[in-house]
Amino acid sequence: MRLSALLALASKVTLPPHYRYGMSRPGSLADKRKNPPGTRRRPVAVEPISDEDWHLFCGDRVEVLEGKDAGKQGKVVQVIRQRNWVVVEGLNTHFRYIRQTKDDRGTMVPSEAPLLHNQVKLVDPVDRKSTEVEWRFNEAGERVRVSTRSGRIIPKPEFPRADGIIPETWIDGPKDTSVEDALKRTYVPRLKTLEEEVMEAMGIQETRRHRKVYWY
Repeated sequence: MRLSALLALASKVTLPPHYRYGMSRPGSLADKRKNPPGTRRRPVAVEPISDEDWHLFCGDRVEVLEGKDAGKQGKVVQVIRQRNWVVVEGLNTHFRYIRQTKDDRGTMVPSEAPLLHNQVKLVDPVDRKSTEVEWRFNEAGERVRVSTRSGRIIPKPEFPRADGIIPETWIDGPKDTSVEDALKRTYVPRLKTLEEEVMEAMGIQETRRHRKVYWY
């Protein structure tokens, strides 16, 4: 198993059976405020959609079908599969106050509210209009999204991570650790303490002897 997979298992948060997903990451401070321990919130009915049928991903360009921003297009910046939600950059926004205190009302900032998957449609790259899509297999046997109106393939976007890195297009630099160096075994476990290893490396001979100790 890869080290990244082990770290992901260690950082996985155990959620209660009636946990309600929201905009905040599970286990974060904002999420704990909305889902405090010991409380049981009313479950929310969510339309079951399998991973094979889901067709919206971060970086997709979509068009909003409902609400005050109907007809506008934007980029998907967040997908919450547990609630069938997508967040479109700069659309369906509302204003909220942050850093509120007794003496200061805080700062008003815009925040994007989530949209259901059926409230947006993918944009066809041919005519820049919303279209229905379906999954098909191309000549190479890969499963791709195809526009039902134009027949054009809509590839999955290469959405960067939070640090701005796209793994598929990353090129190692002079300061990056190579795979060979990362997999090289440089430590051999031994049944010796740190002091004994240092003394052996420096050629120090221990001539002292422990005094006998009697336990009664």
